[in-house]
Amino acid sequence: MSGPAATRAFSPAPGGAPLARMVLAQSRMEARLMLRNGEQLLLAIVIPVIVLVGGVAAAGRIGIDLDGHRAVDVLTPGVLALAVMSTAFTSVAIATGFERRYGVIKLLGSSPLPRHGLLLGKVLALLNVVALQLVVLVVVGLVLGWEPTLAAPPRTLAGVVLAVALGTAAFAALGLFVAGALRAEATLALANLVYLLLMAGGGVVLPVGTYGAAGGLIQWLPSGALGEAMRSALVDAVVDSRSLLVLAGWALLGTAMTARTFKWE
Repeated sequence: MSGPAATRAFSPAPGGAPLARMVLAQSRMEARLMLRNGEQLLLAIVIPVIVLVGGVAAAGRIGIDLDGHRAVDVLTPGVLALAVMSTAFTSVAIATGFERRYGVIKLLGSSPLPRHGLLLGKVLALLNVVALQLVVLVVVGLVLGWEPTLAAPPRTLAGVVLAVALGTAAFAALGLFVAGALRAEATLALANLVYLLLMAGGGVVLPVGTYGAAGGLIQWLPSGALGEAMRSALVDAVVDSRSLLVLAGWALLGTAMTARTFKWE
């Protein structure tokens, strides 16, 4: 073939792919990188599984007051909330901090993928990893004898979906805030420290009522609100509007702080 027809058939068409295709490609890459990273996998799956199994085994010996509920029925929703926090906050903060340090985000920001597309890709990857975590932990919980409350399935499902969505948004926004404002080494130290503190005393694994007088303050933390929202949905089949509003407030605050302080390099 030659002539004008051949020129039209094989002429180059420079330009970026459609935004949706670029975002999906970016999200697949982000998810693969997150799951291949040993530290990320430890935070995402291994630690929550250890906390769930160890907590159920030790609950009877410690004598924690769980309002008459079995330990596995209370701890499993809390560990599901812990898994969301570990990935949405700690993993996102550490990964983004080191991507800034090595100039990865700067290079991606100059590619055909727009910066809002980069963030959308990160969010989709994050949701994929969170979904995988929840599946693994639900299976572990069921093996341990967990019996989620299904008295009102629509309310239970709505409560879980809203808690996971708003919890992911709140902790991801806070993680990006930390990663965008601090150096990578400081982000690594602070993200791990906050994770440990919230896991131990943030009301995410155990009900805020077990912390005594401090529970009144802990319920306003994003960790306490996420834990209470998950327990309300899976233990009491109730949509905890107050906790969901607290999570929405933290998501808006984190987004505003990230928009004002995030540095791409």
